[in-house]
Amino acid sequence: MLKISSGRIKVLSLLLGVNALLALSYIAVIAVVMSYAALHVEFAQEVRSDEAAVAALESSYLASLSTMTGMDYRALGYTRPLAKVFVTGSAPTALNTR
Repeated sequence: MLKISSGRIKVLSLLLGVNALLALSYIAVIAVVMSYAALHVEFAQEVRSDEAAVAALESSYLASLSTMTGMDYRALGYTRPLAKVFVTGSAPTALNTR
C-alpha cells in the first residue's frame, strides 16, 4: 500500500474523513426529506378533513336556509310591518362616539 503524505496531513486519512463527512451529510439530507414528506402528507390530510368539515357545515346551512325560505310566515302568525324607518345621517357607533 502506498503511503502518500503531503506535509503533515496524510492524504488517505483526509480522504477517509471527507468520505465520512459526505456519508453523514447524505444521511442528514435523507432525514430532512423524509420529515418534509411526512409533514406534507399530514398537512394534506388536515386540509382534507377541514374541507369535509366545511362541506358538512355548508350543507347544514343550505338545508336550514331552504326550510326558512320555504316557510309560510303568514300561516305562523307573522304580519307585515306597519311602518318602515330608515336611518338618515351617520348613526353613532362604538367606534365614532365621542
